[in-house]
Amino acid sequence: AVLGPSSAELDQGKATLMCVANKGFPSDWSLSWKTSDSSGSSSIRGEESRTPGVLQNDGLYSWSSTLTLTADQWGKVGSVTCEATQGSQTLVSEILRRDQCSQS
Repeated sequence: AVLGPSSAELDQGKATLMCVANKGFPSDWSLSWKTSDSSGSSSIRGEESRTPGVLQNDGLYSWSSTLTLTADQWGKVGSVTCEATQGSQTLVSEILRRDQCSQS
């Protein structure tokens, strides 16, 4: 799941997006971000932070990653994609379009 920024955070000049993945196996998956502007022609760079896989009580793993942008950058975003990869394979991706967020 990809969660967009809050309106309170945007008022402070930044936008933090969170990607959460759970019930996966094995532990060596990683989450990464791709962003594109509203025209889809160029990417927007932000600051990424990832956590390694965390073992849950059910024996499966969960992961999270955040992408921090300025509010100005968020205003130019068309969509963000969080990809779950294992090795060189992208196996799952989730897309959030900025116009889907009520606070945009």
